[in-house]
Amino acid sequence: MKNRIALVIQYDGSNFCGWQNQKDSITVQGTLEEKISELYPSKSVKVIAAGRTDSGVHASGQVVHFDYSGPIPIQRWTSALNGRLPLSIKVLEAVIVPSEWHACYSAKYRRYRYSIFNGSYPNLFLQNICWHRYRLKLDVNLMKHALHDLLGLHDFAAFQKAGSNRSNSLTTVQDVSILRQGDIVTVEIQASGFLYGMVRLLMGQLVAVGEKRLTLEEFTHRWRRGLRSEVKDAAPPHGLCLIRVGYEEQIFSKEKSFDTFPSFSLPIFDSLKDTT
Repeated sequence: MKNRIALVIQYDGSNFCGWQNQKDSITVQGTLEEKISELYPSKSVKVIAAGRTDSGVHASGQVVHFDYSGPIPIQRWTSALNGRLPLSIKVLEAVIVPSEWHACYSAKYRRYRYSIFNGSYPNLFLQNICWHRYRLKLDVNLMKHALHDLLGLHDFAAFQKAGSNRSNSLTTVQDVSILRQGDIVTVEIQASGFLYGMVRLLMGQLVAVGEKRLTLEEFTHRWRRGLRSEVKDAAPPHGLCLIRVGYEEQIFSKEKSFDTFPSFSLPIFDSLKDTT
């Protein structure tokens, strides 16, 4: 009997060329499929993900599925895979789902967190998970105003990288937040789906607003008019993490699928030049 198995997984994207399989490149999808195939050598395995993260992007709550008809019981899949996977990928939970359930198409939302280290001094422990902006203190209130204008169903063509196979650039932003904890600024964006490169392009513009290199009016004008040619700089991938995927029904235990990416805070040791 064939079962559809869903996994919630974490990965450090630093040394992967993104989620999706690529020729002659190490990817998260390829690594997972290789290790599952070691447990299921008689069949070719295809792993489907809720979100296809770019090279260098992390995930603390990625959801995937694959089909399996072998003898391994569901309660053994987590330990069996974690014993074979590299340290940069962890399976948190494995469950059997209905055959029509789909990690990508059944998802109601994806939620990303982008982390920024806004201090003037270097910090070794943050360099792989935060974008270091060290010249100016970000104006979080301005950034908050810019973010809240994104809520709802809109055409976000200005925040879509070339090469997308989507038929349109419409999506619904469901929730946004921004928080400063000392020198750490975190931005969270939840949407029904994300365009190719959307969060990193958006964050590049949002930081420009926070540093007052771009006005709120210019930010809004660019994305509402779809002026992709004026959206030039994308934020680096290492500050971005897929933290949660939501479904109509709770598939996994909440403690293993919600917010397993740590939140960081740092006291402000020195004063950056204020943008006000």
